[in-house]
Amino acid sequence: MKRSEINSLLVSSIEFLDKMNFKLPPFAFRKPEEWKGQYQNCNSIIDSMLGWDLTDFGSGDFHRFGLLLFIMRNGNTKKNKKPYTEKVMIIEEMQVTPMHFHATKMEDIINRGGGNLMIDLYNSSKEKRFSSEPVIVAIDGILQTVKPGGTITLTPGESICLEKGVYHRFYGEKNKGKVLVGEVSVANDDASDNLFYEPSGRFPVIVEDENPVHLLVSDYLKYI
Repeated sequence: MKRSEINSLLVSSIEFLDKMNFKLPPFAFRKPEEWKGQYQNCNSIIDSMLGWDLTDFGSGDFHRFGLLLFIMRNGNTKKNKKPYTEKVMIIEEMQVTPMHFHATKMEDIINRGGGNLMIDLYNSSKEKRFSSEPVIVAIDGILQTVKPGGTITLTPGESICLEKGVYHRFYGEKNKGKVLVGEVSVANDDASDNLFYEPSGRFPVIVEDENPVHLLVSDYLKYI
């Protein structure tokens, strides 16, 4: 991805969050030069990879296969005692986060507003493939049974609890607008805990055609 595209996405995302009256912490708006030499003061942010995160999953087409998120808090078993994680995500209409499950993470996915969030579900087999067993999930505490590959629609205010080992793919419903999505989970390591059904890239390869307006979590080592 070009840095100019990433910059444009960050700017439009801040505008969307403001429209949705969702407030980010002050470090979300720091300029790259404000991070330099600040590791000692900001190590809890950097080590836990808090901040802006963005991926096209190696597709080269962010608007078709992509995800933009901001990580507000995250446990790090090597650095702190925090056992939980909180993220906010912006998901476009028909923008797919590919099918994956988590080896250790249990999470709640919450539609915070905007359009509808579509989630396709499978249980995982011992071979890490799709299981033919139905999926039992809790939607705001009420159990529902979903056929393998079935779809749950979360309207604004609704949430789903996904246990470890449950394959899920999500995207915004067509013609309903962008979706503001929250995630609350146990602490996890995205580098090792995401198991995709088909191989997918986690962080984008960035072409530096202009300077970043804000750093991504994958930029910290390079700039700080």
